[in-house]
Parts: sequence; C-alpha cells; structure tokens
Amino acid sequence: MSNYKIITDSTSDLPVKLVEELELHVIPMLYTIDGKDYLNTPDERDLSSHDFYDLLRAGKTSTTTQINIEVFKDEAKPYLQEGLDVLYLGFSSGLSSTFNSVLIAKEELKEEFPDRKVVVIDTLSASLGEGLIVYHAAKRKSNGNSIEEVAAWVEENKLHLAHWFTVDDLNHLKRGGRVSGAAAFVGTVLNIKPVLHVDDEGHLIPVDKIRGRRKSLEELVSHMEQTAINPSEQTIFISHGDALEDAKYVETLVRERFGVKTVYINPIGPVIGTHSGPGTIALFFLATKRL
Repeated sequence: MSNYKIITDSTSDLPVKLVEELELHVIPMLYTIDGKDYLNTPDERDLSSHDFYDLLRAGKTSTTTQINIEVFKDEAKPYLQEGLDVLYLGFSSGLSSTFNSVLIAKEELKEEFPDRKVVVIDTLSASLGEGLIVYHAAKRKSNGNSIEEVAAWVEENKLHLAHWFTVDDLNHLKRGGRVSGAAAFVGTVLNIKPVLHVDDEGHLIPVDKIRGRRKSLEELVSHMEQTAINPSEQTIFISHGDALEDAKYVETLVRERFGVKTVYINPIGPVIGTHSGPGTIALFFLATKRL
C-alpha cells in the first residue's frame, strides 16, 4: 500500500471517474455567480458546468476565490494524521496566488507533523493541463513509485506539458485583462479566434489570431503536430467550455492524424471557466516544449 496521498485543486478539471480510479483528493475551489457561492467539485454537485455557462451566456458575472492557508491545512491534515505523506500538485502560480498560500501552509504542517513529508509542486499548469500532470503522477504512484520519484518526474516533465486552447468570446479575455477592449471589439467583428498557450512561467499567452472557429480548432491540432512526443502512444486530454461537439471534432482530428487511442474529454470547471468563458476548447499533451 502506498504511503502517500496525491492532492490537487479542482482547477485540474479531472473527470470524477478518474479522480475515483486514481484515488486522488481534489480540493474544491469557491466561486461566486449571480450573488451565490458554489464549490467547484469534480462531481458538479453544487452547480453543473452546463448551468454555469448558461448563466455566463445570460450575462451573469462570476468571481473566484483562491485556496487559503487554513483550507489547505484542513484538507491535508486527515492524511497526515493517518500516517500518510502528502504530495500536492497545484494550480499555476502564474494564474493564482493559491500556491503561495499552500507554501505557507506546508511550513505550518511540517511543524505540526515533523515525521511526515509534505511535498508541494507548482505545476505551472491549468485545467486539464494540470490534470494531465496529476494523471501521470497518479499512474506512477499506482505502479509503486515513491513520493520522491513521482515528485522528481513532475519537476522534470511539467514544462513538457503543452496547453493549446482557443476561446469563442473575446470579452471574457478582455475582463481578465488578456486583451484590450479595442482588440476584443475588432476581433469580434472580424470573427477572430485567438489561439493561446500557457508558457514556462505558467502565464496565459496569446500566440495566433485565426479567422473562424473551425480553423482555430484545427490550429490546436497543428501545434500538437509540431511538438508532440510520440503522440500515438500518449493519453490526450481535451477540455471544453460547454462545447462538447467542438471538443469531439478536435478528438476526431487527433485520432485520425496521430493514431491516438486514449482521449479524455471533460468540461472546463467554473473556476477556470470564469476567465475563459463558454465555447473554450483546450488540447493537452506531452511535448518537446510548451511552445
């Protein structure tokens, strides 16, 4: 029996089936929409992702809350009390201050549980990019790898986790300060769909401006073709902002072009979706480099 627990955030957007199968602990993150607080959980028990995106489409505004010191301690303590160590794989510090809170919590937990290991890693990733790192880590844990071996693998490979995504509505990026109001207006009029990625510092970076939705989806796969490592042998993750048919289109392209056999598709949860909006499509895979 493994002597440690892998913990991650709900920003990893992992399907509940995988969370259960891989015996992960997912810390739910809080978001507020239309004046009500909800927890972002893998099983969507507070509010379904579909209903969340419908609220955004109706013009409601969502805000998110980081995981604070006490929340992390409360989530990790039960495992430490059981005599288990903890490996936390967290949401990019380039997108949230959650990781900084976890670092403080780690030091406090080490004082309280001096005989236990608390290993925390900034994945510099988001959504199913973070989720794919957690997936690979959990697979290695199930194969008997120690907490040190899994942590070393994550540190060595996290910058090989490529995130490519496109958004359908530029106004959500405008609210997040990723594009200017003028750029959002012109882009909307011209049907421009930006293609973005997450860089080595864990920040969202615009890369391409593509005319038309279908072409922007195909551009994600083109980037995969340029950098993916042995794509036919990989497990590929695709996330979507309540746009399942578009996600399935990307899946079809990936399977046909690269002979990929295992693909997981899951919605982008409300915490990430607050900033990316409905219609976002993201493709995640291991690559020679992120860009």
